[in-house]
Amino acid sequence: MTLLQAILLAIVQGATELFPVSSLGHAVLVPALLHWHMDEHDPLFLPYVTMLHFGTLIALFVFFWRDWFAILGGATGMYGRTRQADSIRILALIVVATIPAIIVGGILEHKLRALFGSPVAAASFLIVNGLLLLFVEWRRNQMGSLPDRPIATLTFRDSIIIGIWQCLALIPGISRSGATINGGLLRGLSHETATRFSLLMAQPVILAATANQAFKLRHITITHDQMTQGLIGAAVAGITALVCTAILIRTVHNHDRWALSPFGFYCIGGGIIFLGLLAL
Repeated sequence: MTLLQAILLAIVQGATELFPVSSLGHAVLVPALLHWHMDEHDPLFLPYVTMLHFGTLIALFVFFWRDWFAILGGATGMYGRTRQADSIRILALIVVATIPAIIVGGILEHKLRALFGSPVAAASFLIVNGLLLLFVEWRRNQMGSLPDRPIATLTFRDSIIIGIWQCLALIPGISRSGATINGGLLRGLSHETATRFSLLMAQPVILAATANQAFKLRHITITHDQMTQGLIGAAVAGITALVCTAILIRTVHNHDRWALSPFGFYCIGGGIIFLGLLAL
């Protein structure tokens, strides 16, 4: 992998991990469309991916540090008993929402792995992802004006349903953030609240995935050049993720009725174009 390829992959990872457009799908499609001869099963590819995830994770922690400080501080009783109960509940909701993906991922991991290297499958499911975003946006508007629900008002049933939506992201082309935001919208959350819950959910998931990847590297020798490339990739992915998170939060805050629509049209149009280019 050249330095230019590494930087481009880092930008793609940093943007698509947060935007509801599927980072996994783009990780399959971009190298295929640019005719990069990259072996994703190469043991040296995993260290770089791990660094990209680490950079994205740091960016999310930086952006949401106030949220985590309030939640963790509240859970310890720093702000009184009422806030303590709400904070503990939010932590429990995040944990419960991650359980379905852990179970389904563990059961179907080997079956889904066959799709990871298929650009046609990734492009096709990218179209499905776009259709889901537009459908849920339409359905949410059909529900009419609803009072804005704080995260702490979610039930554990709501959390499990959002977690089930997250399972769709195990398929390349289906966005994790898009799926969980969809789930939140259908449970009556506003776009901004659904997005915040989605991105808070993402951080333990990314942390667990990064730790798992890092554990697999314990017997791999990484050269100085590879480490340098990984650090550059992590920095680029982190900066990109930080900017894109700010853009996403501002978009859903200012445009509650149609915030996901541009991403839906992008996925549909991009998927169709990708399929056409792959056919050529």
